[in-house]
Amino acid sequence: MIRQRRGHLGLLLLASQVFQVGLDNIPPVTLAVLALNVYLYLVPLGSSSQACISVEQAYWRGDWRRLLLSPLHHVDDWHLYVNMASLLWKGVHLERRLGGHWFAYLIVTFSLLTGVVYLLLALCLSELTQDYFYSMQCAVGFSGVLFALKVVNNHYNPGGVTYVMNIPVSNKFACWVELVAIHVLSPGTSFLGHLAGILVGLLYVKGPLKIVMKKCAGYSGYYTHNQPSSRLHQYTAGLSEEQQYEAAIRASLNDTGGTTQDWRPHEFNTPAGPDAAEELRQRRLRRFQ
Repeated sequence: MIRQRRGHLGLLLLASQVFQVGLDNIPPVTLAVLALNVYLYLVPLGSSSQACISVEQAYWRGDWRRLLLSPLHHVDDWHLYVNMASLLWKGVHLERRLGGHWFAYLIVTFSLLTGVVYLLLALCLSELTQDYFYSMQCAVGFSGVLFALKVVNNHYNPGGVTYVMNIPVSNKFACWVELVAIHVLSPGTSFLGHLAGILVGLLYVKGPLKIVMKKCAGYSGYYTHNQPSSRLHQYTAGLSEEQQYEAAIRASLNDTGGTTQDWRPHEFNTPAGPDAAEELRQRRLRRFQ
């Protein structure tokens, strides 16, 4: 089925956004996920009602394929544009930080878990309130995954600020403020779907999800990825200014790349004689000056 053409203003805006950033500046996994969402919007595997996820459709009727379909389908081109523009920004930052393989693993895991957590929330609300309206609600779109990614991104930038309706909000609380603000401004959006994304993100940064993912991937140790353009973020997140200064000094001492002269061997070229220690101390002071 090919979606009938309408105005497609959202697609035009998305294309403008992509070319403004530059294809060469978009990491491959982010670009691939964006392209897949656009393709499935133009050539969907089913209508929104056939792809959306709900307790009724997935749990009661056993249509579990909706766990895969729901994050990759969108109601209209504006829905697609808002989500993909957000993915573009988050993907550029997180994929460069985490590396392409781990970011792809994260996207797949978050996509599945967000749907599972959404079903659990809807089922629990239905049982607690004895109102099965929550079980009938059907959610579709990538926004739940984006909320999970936002939690991860904010975790790596704890001192940052997000502007919600032109109001500065600390990154620690930005997801919760956005959750309420979006629901108030757009009541048709899925509050439970967005909440599910936040909870999945918290399971990753605060809970056991990251450890489980590493074990499932047969992974041990720290994931390292070269980021020449953003090396500072590797050792400044969550540190005070004094700690950041000390970390920057340590990083510069260990830096052997680029065109900067490598002066570390001179530190071990200790002069002979009784004044050796004092001369070495003076050398170190001159370097930091």
